[in-house]
Amino acid sequence: MKLISTAAVLIGALTFGTAASAAEAGPTLASVKSKDKVVCGANGGRPGFSGIDSKGQWQGIDVEVCRAVAAATLGDAKKAELVKVSSQTRFTALQTSEVDLLVANVTWTYSRDTNLGLDFVAPIFYDGQAFMVSKQLGVKSVSELSGATICIEPGSTSEKIVADIFRAKGMQYKPVVIEDRKELNNAFFSGRCDVHVQSTSGLSSGRATAASNPDDYVILPEVFGKDPMAPVVRQGDAQWRDIVNWTVYAMIAAEELGITSQNVDEMKKSDNADIARLLGAKDELGKQLALNNDWAYQVIKQVGNYGEVFERTVGKGSPLKLDRGLNRQWVDGGLLYAPPFN
Repeated sequence: MKLISTAAVLIGALTFGTAASAAEAGPTLASVKSKDKVVCGANGGRPGFSGIDSKGQWQGIDVEVCRAVAAATLGDAKKAELVKVSSQTRFTALQTSEVDLLVANVTWTYSRDTNLGLDFVAPIFYDGQAFMVSKQLGVKSVSELSGATICIEPGSTSEKIVADIFRAKGMQYKPVVIEDRKELNNAFFSGRCDVHVQSTSGLSSGRATAASNPDDYVILPEVFGKDPMAPVVRQGDAQWRDIVNWTVYAMIAAEELGITSQNVDEMKKSDNADIARLLGAKDELGKQLALNNDWAYQVIKQVGNYGEVFERTVGKGSPLKLDRGLNRQWVDGGLLYAPPFN
């Protein structure tokens, strides 16, 4: 029995050693390297998350995640290509390999995770659904909205939330279904709808960028449901899922460890084992994902940590001026938490 146990231990050690050695590129990573770019599906009509600025450049927190994956896999954040997708086309674009991943404000739900042949990775933004109205309506609560005309994006979490809430309250509503986010905002702010429904961040984004006078509109205080927004990848390629997952975690861990795009070169000399391991100065974590050992360093150097990205895209340094709220680090009472890099 002792001989069998020893053999089993030796076999296990050899197996682990093989798994921890340099991995070969899986199908998605191989495709990314072959075309020398990471193609991401994004909304394109949600400023702060993914939108196109006056110079024709993509901007937003979702866009930065795509750039971070490009920095991790190709060493160059500029090798991220964004493709506009709608709530109706986004999953098909990923399923048919038109894009390598989705960064399109997709809410992680049970049905989406189990029915579409897709995998969600670490959430990059935690939110909930809310209702926005003109102050002129004098409405203080969703319970006062029976009979209202509501602007809704088809196939969205908002569509389901509205149906569930109004059914539960025994209220009626008139949906105005518009697929394009820009047209949806225009319809609401032009008075075609009484109510606009999205995540609180989406409503804040629309109010800040599409309303002629943002102060004329109020987001009602009730927040419904959980809205964890996460990048999405195809099932069947565990390596690519891990790459995207740990790229997000690298940005989160960097903020917790005090590593920024400005001090990352100095921090690479740190005696702190966690910092050295993350930045590739200790151990060889990159090999396990078929990446260069400095993959996380490139993410932080070229894109920044999570806090830096949040502030310039949706936080106080942006037109949205959103509070961190649930998107604070766990040590500050938020939900952001990166597993250990060891």
